[in-house]
Amino acid sequence: MIYLDHLTTTPPLPDVLDAMQPWLRGQFGAPASLHQLGLEARDGIDAARARLAKLVNAAEPEEIIFTSSGTEAINHAVKGAALANRRFGSHIVTTGIEHPAVIGSVAWLESQGFSSTRVSVDGQGRVDPNVLGRAMTDETILVCLHHANLDLGTVQPVAEVAELTSELGIPLFVDATASGGWLATDVQQLGADLLALAPHRFYGPKGVGVLYKKRRTRVENLIHGGVQENEFRAGTENVAAIAGAGIAAERAAASLGQRASQAAKLQVRLLEGISQAVEGVYLNGPEPGDGRLPHQLSLSTGGVEGEGQALMLDLRGVAIAAGAACTTRSMRMPPALRAIGRDADLAKGTTLWGIGRDTTEAEIDRAIELFAEVTAKLRNMSPVQ
Repeated sequence: MIYLDHLTTTPPLPDVLDAMQPWLRGQFGAPASLHQLGLEARDGIDAARARLAKLVNAAEPEEIIFTSSGTEAINHAVKGAALANRRFGSHIVTTGIEHPAVIGSVAWLESQGFSSTRVSVDGQGRVDPNVLGRAMTDETILVCLHHANLDLGTVQPVAEVAELTSELGIPLFVDATASGGWLATDVQQLGADLLALAPHRFYGPKGVGVLYKKRRTRVENLIHGGVQENEFRAGTENVAAIAGAGIAAERAAASLGQRASQAAKLQVRLLEGISQAVEGVYLNGPEPGDGRLPHQLSLSTGGVEGEGQALMLDLRGVAIAAGAACTTRSMRMPPALRAIGRDADLAKGTTLWGIGRDTTEAEIDRAIELFAEVTAKLRNMSPVQ
């Protein structure tokens, strides 16, 4: 199988799997226990917390909170920050192309009496910091912005936005679930008060998410019970997954530049190859470069449906995604494509390509060849042709 769906998830590194095994076998103790097995589990979590703190350049390991997923980390950040700051206002500023967990959390908050402004983006999916700044009011208590868009690949000017929010004393939540492990996610440079990561997207395990919370940032607990995660998130921790996430973070920090550079070269090869082999293919988002995720391509092809392309490629041994990365099965037009003005019919022919650290040139070339083949076949089958 030629796996080009690394946007959706990545295979855990061998070192990650090795790090997880002890916590699934002999070292099975619960971190809250007072006996030796419990102490070992707590030490394992602390080691992973330190590794994640280093990846995002947190001031201290205690600013890292482990959750069950990136989605939970996002929910905790958005809902928790809004509820904790409600006495200061009830307005949230974000964009219309955020992760479904952000959009869903804001929608829930609106049902609880909050209001929001969703700032538009340009034709490349990039938000204008000045436009976002003008959306803030005296009632604004939270700004939510992704670091990079999973569906378009667009990298946002987070640091510029942070300058505005910092001046006004408004917390900034940064969704880095698409960029973590591929781009630098230094919370000091980004100016993030809250930041979410999804380790399974950078060769860690599923079943664990990461929330960075700056020490003095107010966030209300959403899950009540015990005093785990420094009393920010109740529930027995998934020690094995957390240990794996720590190793994935350590490996990402050590090879970030090389990983991104290698993927970026293949990204250009893939885009140029498909553009030459297939007519009527349009790139969504910015051209490859600093303004785009190095391992992502979003392509819309005229005269076909992306789901058909993805299914036929799967039968030929190539795995890609279609539509929106987190809602592939919904069959709805991705909000990000609508926001950049992509025609609805053309948007139906959207495929997402995620390049990995082990992807080869030969795999890229074979995928281009098969993509051209299935696209031609689907076009010949279409009654419109």
